[in-house]
Parts: sequence; structure tokens; C-alpha cells
Amino acid sequence: MAKRKKPKYKIGDTVVITIYGTVGRVSDVKWLDGKYVYEVNKSDGLFIEEALQLLSEYDGTIMEQEQIDIEYKFFIGDLVQVAGYGADLFKVVGFRTEIWRYKDDAWEDVIYELSRVSDGEWLEAGEEELTLVADAESADTFIQKLGLLYLVNKQEKPTKNPNMQNMVRKAEFEEIERKKEKKELIDNLLDIFNDYRILYELFHDQEYYQVMRVILRKLESLVSNDGKSHV
Repeated sequence: MAKRKKPKYKIGDTVVITIYGTVGRVSDVKWLDGKYVYEVNKSDGLFIEEALQLLSEYDGTIMEQEQIDIEYKFFIGDLVQVAGYGADLFKVVGFRTEIWRYKDDAWEDVIYELSRVSDGEWLEAGEEELTLVADAESADTFIQKLGLLYLVNKQEKPTKNPNMQNMVRKAEFEEIERKKEKKELIDNLLDIFNDYRILYELFHDQEYYQVMRVILRKLESLVSNDGKSHV
């Protein structure tokens, strides 16, 4: 069996891809169909030896590779509002960068792919159209708090514990449960009110102000009465 020859280039060599005139480093060497092929800069493509040349031996013209640094303002999972969509909330589900190059001009556009929280409607928007409401880490908690607003008038009846009822009278047990639920409801409403207050201070949207008024009326009702009256 003939001894396999050594590869012309090794991992780490700085080479020129002669068909493009671009410079890179050999990141892998493979044996394929009886010849060596080379991966450059960990890219998907493979190059044969004849397509490469050591930079130190290359006497052609080197094409400069443009280095583009893009700072993203929003990330997947962030909760945002979109200009022209009022108080609707959207989640960032993806983003991409479009690079534009012309003879006398150049720019990059970052396009965000969004899903509306209320109905899942898909939307694309530019960075300048978005306003951050909550980052990805706190987005779900924020949405859950908003959802409580629609449940405040749908309190579930307390689960009755037979063992407890054997220890205390039924009326006393129900009073304890009612006070416990009332306290939890007030705490949740206060959390929601504070979230909407922050949103109103940021965006001055009247929808947020109206929600705050509804919550205040509900709180006044709970504090002044027995918690059974509704807005």
C-alpha cells in the first residue's frame, strides 16, 4: 500500500484563498476521495490544495475583509412595544441583520421578528420602532402579572379542608379563608398597579392610566367593604 503523502498545509497556517484573494487560517484538514481538503476559518466550505497558498508566498492582490461590529439593542424573549400599535405587547422571537453596500453609501439594518402576546400575530419591525418593556428574564413574570388583572373578579371559592372543618366551625373557617384570599388579591393588585404606573410614566399612554384607575377602584372596594363588591 502506498504511503499517504503529508498535507501541504497544517492547522493554524495563514493562507490565501486564491480564487477570492481573501486571507484566513486553516482550521481543519480532511482526507477526502484520495486528496487533502482544507477548512478555513471554521467555515462550511472545503478547499483543495490548489485553491490555497501560504500568505508568505502569495504575490497577488489581497482583498480586505470587512469587519462589521453590530450592537443589538433587543434579544430573543424581550417584551417590547411597537410604534403605531398602542399598548399592545410583543415578544422578540428572532432578528437578522441586512447589510447594504453601494458605490457611494453603506449601512446595516437590524430587523426584529415579533409575536404579539395577545394573539400571536407575527410582525417585523426596525430597532427604532421598538421600546423595551421587560427583558427576556422578566417578560413571563410581567405578562402573568398583567393577566391577573382580568382574573380579579373571578375569585375561586376556597377549597374546604374536612380536617379543618372538624376543628373549627364552618363559619370561622370560611372567614379565615376569605381574609387570606383578600390579602393575596390586594397584594397582586398592588403589584399590577406599580407595573402600570411605571409604564404610564415611561409612555404616557392613557390606556395605562385607565387601568390604574380601575385597579384603584377595586382596591378601595376591597379595603372599605368585605371584598365581595366588584368594579
